[in-house]
Amino acid sequence: MDIRLHHCPQTRSMRTLWLLNEIGVPFEIVLHRFGKALRAPDFLEKSPAGRVPALEIDGDVMFETGAITEYLCERYPKAGLGRLPGKAERRDWLVWVHFAETISQHAATLTQQHVMLYEDAMRSPIVMKLEAARIGKCYEAIEQALGGHDWLLEGGFSAADISVGQAVYMARHFTKIEPYEELAAWYGRCAEREAFQESLPGEGKRLYDRDFYPAWPAEPGA
Repeated sequence: MDIRLHHCPQTRSMRTLWLLNEIGVPFEIVLHRFGKALRAPDFLEKSPAGRVPALEIDGDVMFETGAITEYLCERYPKAGLGRLPGKAERRDWLVWVHFAETISQHAATLTQQHVMLYEDAMRSPIVMKLEAARIGKCYEAIEQALGGHDWLLEGGFSAADISVGQAVYMARHFTKIEPYEELAAWYGRCAEREAFQESLPGEGKRLYDRDFYPAWPAEPGA
């Protein structure tokens, strides 16, 4: 098995990196700088939208994290991270694996607003506040789903927790998780996992230069 992951730290490809670390198969990481490097012709052949992750596996290339997650979990069922067709938790597993992208899209919009736009005149306070509130709605859904369980599915830790956990890792830069007791405890369990720790950015490779970005401009007295 020849696996090569094209990765930018603190992006959606962290989701695939964490999953591969949990599965425990050998793989190679190809690091890219976020930005123009992803629009180079040779990379666009692997990921036509110029985004990570791109996963080379057995000579073929995949993109889109949800598809990659489903494929890897079916390819390595002994890892126990998937819920295969016909299994009782399959439907809910699919919902949460793909709900991660809803969270990620809100976080991506805020990343653009706070990180990628360098001049205040280019930023939109309305967009910042709306998107941060939408992340809060996503947190509420996770909070309700956990309902006292350690993981999103009663059957135990799975790639659903990886997908949503990575999305929350990104989103917490813009909307705090602490007001959500169940969510915060669950995220803490995710963050304690060795495979999660191994997927974090190395020294000097962070996309975000701070842990939290409040909506701009700050409210009076904030």
